[in-house]
Amino acid sequence: MTQQGVRWTADQVLALAPDVASRKAGSRLGAAGPWSGAGSSEEGTVWGLCRGSGSNPYRTVVDIADSTGPAYKCSCPSRKFPCKHALGLLLLWAGEDGTVPRGQAPDWAEEWIEGRRKRADDKRAASAAGSPPSADPEAARRRAERRAERITAGAAELEQRLTDLLRGGLAAAERAGYGLWEETAARMVDAQAPGLAARVRELGAIPSSGPGWPVRLLEECALLHLLDQGWLRREELPDGLAATVRSRIGLPGSADGPPVRDQWLVLAQYDSADSRLTTRRIWLHGAESGRTVLLLSYGAAGRAPELALPVGPALDAEVSAYPGAGQPRAALGEQFSAPAPTTLRPPAVGVAEAARQYGDALRDDPWLDSHPVTLGRVIPTPDGDHWQLADADGELALPLTLAAESNAGLWRLVALSGGAPVTVFGECGHRGFTPLTAWPQGPGAAVPLC
Repeated sequence: MTQQGVRWTADQVLALAPDVASRKAGSRLGAAGPWSGAGSSEEGTVWGLCRGSGSNPYRTVVDIADSTGPAYKCSCPSRKFPCKHALGLLLLWAGEDGTVPRGQAPDWAEEWIEGRRKRADDKRAASAAGSPPSADPEAARRRAERRAERITAGAAELEQRLTDLLRGGLAAAERAGYGLWEETAARMVDAQAPGLAARVRELGAIPSSGPGWPVRLLEECALLHLLDQGWLRREELPDGLAATVRSRIGLPGSADGPPVRDQWLVLAQYDSADSRLTTRRIWLHGAESGRTVLLLSYGAAGRAPELALPVGPALDAEVSAYPGAGQPRAALGEQFSAPAPTTLRPPAVGVAEAARQYGDALRDDPWLDSHPVTLGRVIPTPDGDHWQLADADGELALPLTLAAESNAGLWRLVALSGGAPVTVFGECGHRGFTPLTAWPQGPGAAVPLC
């Protein structure tokens, strides 16, 4: 069988779950009991019938060879993506105990797979033929100019509000409450600057948030002032930094960098959500290019994003970078193979080098919260009431973020280490290090921590 036939581990399957509840529910369905008619094909299709509460079983099918990652179809009413039945079916398939034999897909599964692949072929053909030009480029230019004028007016207003805050003293922010910031954020939304609005809302959570909050508030106000000034003086900036400012302000951009084909190792995947949107972050590392890139995908409230890749395997694919100095974001282009297990690991650095790389990244993007890095030979070690990753060959350590310390993945990392050095990929920033994936010393599969 081709690469599609190399089965994943249970951890790689569960890394696709949209939330903790789905992970638990899918795990319960990863046994043969509720399943019948399960099978898999040489082309990368897995299907099965799962007994539910109704009279008819749920029809579940997964296309592992889909060009944008695993694709799922289930007749259950769940709005989660993938649903617990798709996760359970993949866990059953990953077990390699003969429960999911090779065979011919039933008509209902074959019909869905053929439809998906035909649409993908049509989309590639249309892309190769070239997209039609804008119906009215002059109208698009005028709209962009009007939006830039509104953003400039909003940035000038925000500068005045920050000036008033500092003149009146930071204690006024504590007395004013969150309403002051929400009203200011609404003004930035009216100015069509969602990036500014989001940063203003973050300011509202700082007053009275614990010891040292005035210092944190002043730091964030300074970064907001810097972004404001970056926009107001964008014509004086280098092209890369100007593109970063536009992105941080919230202007849409497109992945216009040249496609880079590589064996992309899937380093990590995790979701964050608010009342309106679920954002999925997927980190990839190119074996030949040495680049680490970030894929972002979105889902409306209550729905997981469609793009999902199992953590640990590698895929032969193209990615294109978004504009901006030092920006890791990229778009996934054509995929030439399905994700397949690999012995590849990202190159690792020590604690001191990780801190230096984050400092270098801040030169290109002063608003950067964290930077992707792989730490080699580190040991998770308690430090009073907190945890850190200590360099096994030195005297330095990186503290874990508070969010990482409250995550169950910390205990998975501690168990994997057992006091011995491990390799850990994560995000290194001014709040500390957030571990996302780990590998044991010597051979062993990637272990997702989020």
